[in-house]
Amino acid sequence: MFCAVYTAAVGNMSYWKDKVLPKIKKYFDKPAKKKAAAEACKLFDESKETINKEFEEKKTELQPKVVEIYEASSTEIKTVVKEKKESGIKKNSPAVQKFLEELVKIEFPGSKEVSEASIKFGAPYLSGPIIFIFEKVSTFIVEEKVDREVTVEEVKPVAETSEEPEKAVITEEKSSTEVVEKAETVEETAPPTETKEAKEAEKPEGKANP
Repeated sequence: MFCAVYTAAVGNMSYWKDKVLPKIKKYFDKPAKKKAAAEACKLFDESKETINKEFEEKKTELQPKVVEIYEASSTEIKTVVKEKKESGIKKNSPAVQKFLEELVKIEFPGSKEVSEASIKFGAPYLSGPIIFIFEKVSTFIVEEKVDREVTVEEVKPVAETSEEPEKAVITEEKSSTEVVEKAETVEETAPPTETKEAKEAEKPEGKANP
């Protein structure tokens, strides 16, 4: 009897420890984590001026590295970087964390602080700083897009110019054809010209002079 009660008690303790306690801990940890994340966001906001200054100094050096990282990223993270929405960050937290770690490797200003805080508290709690970093990243992506558009516009007039001679040839051929057709029509409709001999033959024979 005692053994049965003891076993049941141990079983209940095990269930409490493995199932119930983690849920309670998670419930109480969530507000604390949220508060700590808010404090981290506040500290980040205070350092934005320094980050902006460092970003401008390293802009030329960072551009090719950032573009390379972005092009090698998944479609999901590209969408998150372009749209910069909290819902996208929350939905793609692992991809966001990986992208931040890649930015840390190239010493992108502010990325280290945001990446470490994201690991500690979770990307959804750091949406403000993450969006700030993605806005900086987007400046390189936008510039790359503009360069490509300019190249296309420069090539386009050449293509249009190459079409002009073809149009001219077609018009000239069409005009020549119309002239030939008109000439043939005139020849078909014109009455036959009578010769001088035919006219004299048709004259009535006159009376002989006395």
